[in-house]
Amino acid sequence: MVEKVRATDETIALIRKLEKKHGPLIFHQSGGCCDGSSPMCFPKDEFRVGKSDRYLGEIGGTPFYIAKDQYEYWKHTQLIIDVVKGRGGMFSVEGPEGVRFLLRSRVFTEEERAELQLTAN
Repeated sequence: MVEKVRATDETIALIRKLEKKHGPLIFHQSGGCCDGSSPMCFPKDEFRVGKSDRYLGEIGGTPFYIAKDQYEYWKHTQLIIDVVKGRGGMFSVEGPEGVRFLLRSRVFTEEERAELQLTAN
């Protein structure tokens, strides 16, 4: 099955560390200015998924949502959530760790797009 979102091993390790501190987590990818262009990670009970958010899947057992308008830009790609050194979003829980989540992507192959079309119907 084609994953719309996946994570690097470093990301999974960081998710485990953050879960120990904050409990269950949730990811959200929005758009716009400031922190909105980075994947944001929140304690699950501190973020409300809206009607315009789309569920993409899970990374490390953590649900990942994307704003509907952003999904339209990214729907032809697999989102790959990575971790890099540096400060990220000031509201995202990884900030104090000295790292930030980073969105990478790759374009789906024709075969993957066909499979995604079949599973959408």
